[in-house]
Amino acid sequence: MTTGTATRPGRVVLAGFLFAIAAGALWGTTGPLSTRLYAEGARLTAVGFWRVAVSTAAFAIYAVVLRRDLLRADRTAFLFIVCGGGVLVAIFEVAFQYAIAGVGVASAVALLYTAPVIVAILARPLLGEALTPARLLMATVVMAGVYFTVNGAEIEGTIDAAAGAPGRAAGIMGGLLAAGSFAGTTLLARFAVPRYGAVKVLFLELVGGTFMLALVLPLSGHVPHPPATTAGWLYVMALGAGAVLAANFCFFAAARRIDAAPTAIGASIEPVAGALLALLLLGQNLTAAGWIGLIMVVLGVAAGYWLEAIREEHVLHLERR
Repeated sequence: MTTGTATRPGRVVLAGFLFAIAAGALWGTTGPLSTRLYAEGARLTAVGFWRVAVSTAAFAIYAVVLRRDLLRADRTAFLFIVCGGGVLVAIFEVAFQYAIAGVGVASAVALLYTAPVIVAILARPLLGEALTPARLLMATVVMAGVYFTVNGAEIEGTIDAAAGAPGRAAGIMGGLLAAGSFAGTTLLARFAVPRYGAVKVLFLELVGGTFMLALVLPLSGHVPHPPATTAGWLYVMALGAGAVLAANFCFFAAARRIDAAPTAIGASIEPVAGALLALLLLGQNLTAAGWIGLIMVVLGVAAGYWLEAIREEHVLHLERR
């Protein structure tokens, strides 16, 4: 007879993957909402700054009123989360906007989701996590599926809509930088969340990211002017509430339950969510290659959950012997 204790590892892994998938789905709203902001006249750097700044302000009010402990950070938290995590947040917020505008949503997300393979490789030397053939295989399958999905998604047009759109080379560089920062955030979450908790890590990272952007953007000649319309503010608040706060809460909740590599793989559902939103809300369809890629991502995430559950049960069995 199966006991509650015996089934707990599988439930923890399932919860971790569900949180990772939820995070990816919320992140999938970034492209469509950013595109709307471009149409409202927002510049690329301003989109990245204001969505983080609004989220940080709301979070700070919550911290002052209900969670004063979030305002305290020891030296390790300050160096690794506020400074290190802040830099990663700042890089991602600006770089991904450049990628969307420079090469289009499809290519930008394809470049971004080279991150799962980066995570799978770096998690071994940095965190001591196992680099199993199964993890590398699943990361590669998901990355390939993402590539086909986003390149089969007919959701271009962001290049013309973006105010101050960069060239293709800048867009490719932005996508690669976004992938690197996403991988770094995944690894940092695996290190920091068990020590400080998901809420504190998220808050300190957002504070650090807002400070870095507020300091660097004006110095580089890109003052982040606020949205000029009510619709622009609504899109910013939607990005902050969903793609920043809710998505990151889900992401850290996943990192607390499963390793960094499968967390990144589960969150790879993002382009699938973006493609489905484009289909349902904007009437933008997928090509045959796009649907094949979507199936590859879904199967990759499902297989990843199955393999992790087997691994956890095997570890538990060895511990009982």
